[in-house]
Amino acid sequence: MGNKTKRTHNIISKLKKLFPDTKIALSYSNNFELLVSVILSAQCTDKKVNEVTEKLFKKYKTLENYVNANSIEFEKDIHSTGFYRNKTKNILDAAKLIKEKYNGKVPKTMEKILKVPGVARKTANVVLGNAYGVVEGIAVDTHVIRLSNLWGLTHHRDPVKIERDLMAIVPKKDWFNFTYLVIDYGRKYCTARVRDHSSCPLSKFEGA
Repeated sequence: MGNKTKRTHNIISKLKKLFPDTKIALSYSNNFELLVSVILSAQCTDKKVNEVTEKLFKKYKTLENYVNANSIEFEKDIHSTGFYRNKTKNILDAAKLIKEKYNGKVPKTMEKILKVPGVARKTANVVLGNAYGVVEGIAVDTHVIRLSNLWGLTHHRDPVKIERDLMAIVPKKDWFNFTYLVIDYGRKYCTARVRDHSSCPLSKFEGA
């Protein structure tokens, strides 16, 4: 086992002890709501997304509601999540595509879900893993980018290259949970702001 792989295993072991019940923080009640939430979460906190979707999901209860939604009205409904025009277009276009091409069901393969508007690898990994238990990669969000670099698990900033690096050293059985363990750690102990890292539980792995 290489040094980087061994260090990765030790990091994951520590994270599991710190967050034994880690899971996705977004609130949803079906697979399409999950997809909507993940699209909305781009450049936005999960807390804010949950605040918005609490009202949104009461207003738009079915896929058909999204298919028939007025884009200007929808933009107002999700305005506070940021990038609302682009997110509106992606979500409403996704609803139409899923209805027309996938019989109203969110696709359950990587190949098909990547054809849905607004879906790249991160969103695909989150949706497939949480909706269907299909794990084909590691979801790379801003916490994963920052902390994977901090711990020396990758030296890339591009999410696709980071995912490739992580898949080579993170055991496949941990691919799904790795993202949420890192997110929990980033939120609780190691935020993005400039700070003293000496009190972080995983400080000994930093700068590796």
